[in-house]
Amino acid sequence: MRFIETWTPATLVATRDLTPNVREFLIKPDQFEATAYPVGSHINVSVTIDGLPETRSYSLVGEASSQGLKIAVRRAEDSRGGSRYMWSLQPGARLDITQPASLLAVDWTRNTYCLIAGGIGITPILGAAQALARRGADVTLHYAVRSRNEAAYLDDLAAMLGDRLVAHASDEGHRLDLDPLFASLPQGALALFCGPMRMLDAARHAWIGAGHPLPDLRYETFGSSGTLPTETFRVRLKDSGVELEIPRERSMLDVLNASGHDVMYDCKRGECGLCAIDVVEVDGEIDHRDVFFSDHQKQTNQKICACVSRARGTITVDTLLRADAV
Repeated sequence: MRFIETWTPATLVATRDLTPNVREFLIKPDQFEATAYPVGSHINVSVTIDGLPETRSYSLVGEASSQGLKIAVRRAEDSRGGSRYMWSLQPGARLDITQPASLLAVDWTRNTYCLIAGGIGITPILGAAQALARRGADVTLHYAVRSRNEAAYLDDLAAMLGDRLVAHASDEGHRLDLDPLFASLPQGALALFCGPMRMLDAARHAWIGAGHPLPDLRYETFGSSGTLPTETFRVRLKDSGVELEIPRERSMLDVLNASGHDVMYDCKRGECGLCAIDVVEVDGEIDHRDVFFSDHQKQTNQKICACVSRARGTITVDTLLRADAV
């Protein structure tokens, strides 16, 4: 069950390797108008994984262009198959995509902006940097990567921001320390973040620890990032005798719905909480990959966002008791 979403046919016009593991895709919808879209916008792409239709969400890179829509995909071995599918495509391939949509609200009236990107999280942050630089805003971008050769768009950002770009390369011993960074920001600063889940958790704790209001930390998320490796796990349905295997390439939400156990959903990004279901028992460990539940709620393991969160071992759930999920 899902809210209505508008899909449109499109063509993969061109690809470009930005780093050994990051490839840019230029996609042009059949009925394309170079209309401006909000900063932090993403599109959903229909992909095929093991012969089954799936949906993956990708942030749009940069501001609107007459050439089409740009996304960048990191090839990840520990993925659910979306990156492998995208990397298999050649120019001319036909795709189905959704219209751009944004869940990242930017307040353009602030005096100070701090942008933070972790790895491929630079994709939505690049457009924000462009928009803020064009406005002459007081903006600094901190870009955390393992090494500079893995940093997509680094040269473009350096040309645009100059010394307002700070690259934190782990192999050079320059790891990003969020505590002093956030402590140095004036009250009223707005931070825009995109990175893996562990980095987001650290950012939220550092932001609160520096005395900034949590709503002033805005973020995009990785639906595939977690604290545990992506692996197959099992889900038992309470009082039914049904046990389902959740392969590493598919989400618990998709498997439940494909098996006839109707679970409502909307964002499929771990942000809205609509797909949250009750956890009855955990024989193993839950990997909460959502940003909907608080740290305390995740520690109690009473609910799980079926769209992105995963587990190790076996969990027992009740898909019917969802009235208080949100």
